[in-house]
This record gives sequence, C-alpha cells and structure tokens, in this order.
Amino acid sequence: MALIAIQTVRKADPLRFRIAIPARYGSTRLPGKPLRLLAGRPLIEHVYQQALDSGALDVVIATDDPRIQIVAESFGAVVCMTSPDHATGTDRLAEVADQRGWPDEAIVVNVQGDEPRLPPALVRQVAAGLAEHPDAGIATACTRIHDPAEAFDPNVVKVVRDAAGYALYFSRAPIPWHRSAFGPVGVTLAELPADTVWFRHIGIYAYRAGVLRGYPRLPPAPVEQAEALEQLRALWHGIRIHVAEAAEAPPPGVDTEADLVRAAAEWASSDQQVEAGQFR
Repeated sequence: MALIAIQTVRKADPLRFRIAIPARYGSTRLPGKPLRLLAGRPLIEHVYQQALDSGALDVVIATDDPRIQIVAESFGAVVCMTSPDHATGTDRLAEVADQRGWPDEAIVVNVQGDEPRLPPALVRQVAAGLAEHPDAGIATACTRIHDPAEAFDPNVVKVVRDAAGYALYFSRAPIPWHRSAFGPVGVTLAELPADTVWFRHIGIYAYRAGVLRGYPRLPPAPVEQAEALEQLRALWHGIRIHVAEAAEAPPPGVDTEADLVRAAAEWASSDQQVEAGQFR
C-alpha cells in the first residue's frame, strides 16, 4: 500500500512586529538584575523566551553592558549593543531601530527586561492594537482597578481613555476623581463606587519605528516632568496612544531582592516547572 505524505503548510502570521528588550546592568534597587538567577537561569533569558513565544519577527536584547551581551549570546539571543548615554529605555530602542534598519512603519514592542512571566498573548495584543489603529503612534494596555488602595497609590499609574480606547491622560493620582464618593477621605473607602471604572496602566508599549526614532528629539513636557511619566510626552506632542484592556494581565515584575525571592517561590510552586527546561 502506498503511503501518501500530507504536508501541512502553516499560514503566514498576518501580525508582523518586532520586539526590543532594553537591559541595564546598573539597576539601583537590584544591581545586575538581568543576570540574576531565577529557577537556575538568568532573568533576561526568561524574558527572552517569553518574547520568542509571542511570534515576533525579530527579538533583540538592547544593552550597553558586555556582561549582559556575553550571557545573552550564550543562550542564543540576538544582542544589539547601544550607547551607555541613553536617558531612557525609549532612547535605547530608537537606536536599536536605526541599527537594525527597521522601516518607519514597522511595529516595535518594548518588552521590559524584568518581567519573566509577561504573557506572550499580551505582547501580541499590544502589537495588534497598534496595527489595527493606523492613526495611533503608540499602543499600550491597562487592567481594571477594584481596590481603593491601588487607586490611591501614587506608584500605580492610572489611565483614562476616550470612547474609542485612546488615552486621554495618565496620572499617579486617582483619575477619574469621583467627586461625590471620594471627598477628602477617599483613601479610606472600603470599595470603589460601582458607577465608574478605574484602569491601571500596564507598562508595555508598541511603537511605530518612525515614532520611536523621533521620540528622543521631542522636548520633555511639563506634565511629564511633574508626574514623572514619560508617556505624557507623547500626548503633549499630539501622538495618539491606543490603550487596550488586557485580556491577560502580567504578574508583578522583578524590581527588588524581595521581588526576586517572591518570583522564585512562585516559580517553584508552578506547574510550569515540572522538568528541567520547561519553565515558560
């Protein structure tokens, strides 16, 4: 009996985007953070693997430190060495776009190097949000706030969107301010009013490469400097930001020694680490 081989042809992914992962060695709160071990592997390796799982055309680690370069290349990552003089991760990504020769219309997702469990689906959702909104220069994500303490926490960035999902403003303050419910004692509320929705901004961004290239040349905005929120520079200069409600919100990232201990404990108890190498 003749055997007929049937070849399955995988359809081309219509969503085309790149990922750049800025990685600095000199973190103030957790020195050497990208190379700190989590489940026996460098933190940056976990992030890189999650990025690969998103289906991006290109995944690049952007760093100015040869120690990170050596380790990243040892696990097969593509590394782009950038200037040590960049003030922000956005500036570093702009250099990556130039070095890689990405066209202005290319979608570039900035994946933070300290989120080892960033859902690949969220990366794709943010990239898709930019692809589906051609009048936006940037796309990002948010998730609903239910805890009043979180709404009033200045370390939690809030965002207000318009009817079409574009950002109106980002703030460390509890926006929108519920005039009748908050008053002078809003921080002591047991629950948030049910007639209003509050959103927490998730710090993942997709840029058009042309916007990314021009961003470092934009002068800082007064509201950006007051709130210490770089994304306000875009709104100040008329760049629209589309904000999607995340289908899958990421767990907390790793910023401190305590965060690393917590992440290690969560990893050890997760079903994902059943056998060596299966940690994504």
